[in-house]
Amino acid sequence: MRTDNGHVKNTIISVYFVLIVLAIIMATVFKAFSDLTSNFGLTFVIVLSVFMVVFLAVYRIGKYFEYDSDGEQVVVTNKGLLLSEKINYRTHEIEFYKENLIGFKFKNYLIYRCLVLYIKSDSGATVKERFNTTLVTQRKRKYIGQSLSKIVKKNISNKA
Repeated sequence: MRTDNGHVKNTIISVYFVLIVLAIIMATVFKAFSDLTSNFGLTFVIVLSVFMVVFLAVYRIGKYFEYDSDGEQVVVTNKGLLLSEKINYRTHEIEFYKENLIGFKFKNYLIYRCLVLYIKSDSGATVKERFNTTLVTQRKRKYIGQSLSKIVKKNISNKA
């Protein structure tokens, strides 16, 4: 099975664009925030803080996810959506044989979702790999879960 969340790429880039436009508008219309406080420095810090929190949340959550279980190996990839085409500084990719998968778990937090894979390494230790699946639709997460469950069940039956 092969799936990804490539459709959200344009959405995230649009959100970055809107954030930059809002920052420019706030910089030019700064007088509107004078009702909040008479202290110019405090107003600037409040506006900058809100902007940075929203920007960092989008930066942290906005990731491309790809899952491919065709063939003998499973490939799972997370990439950043900002500058990821030119510079692969946020790429997290793992490729492993299906028989090395021990288990998996989807974790749902308030605004963040992740897939945790438990994989047997060559030395026999269990390695825990975490992937951001926040922008993957619930339907696709369900299909990924079914695919991984099938692999884990097959691995358990092969051990017995």
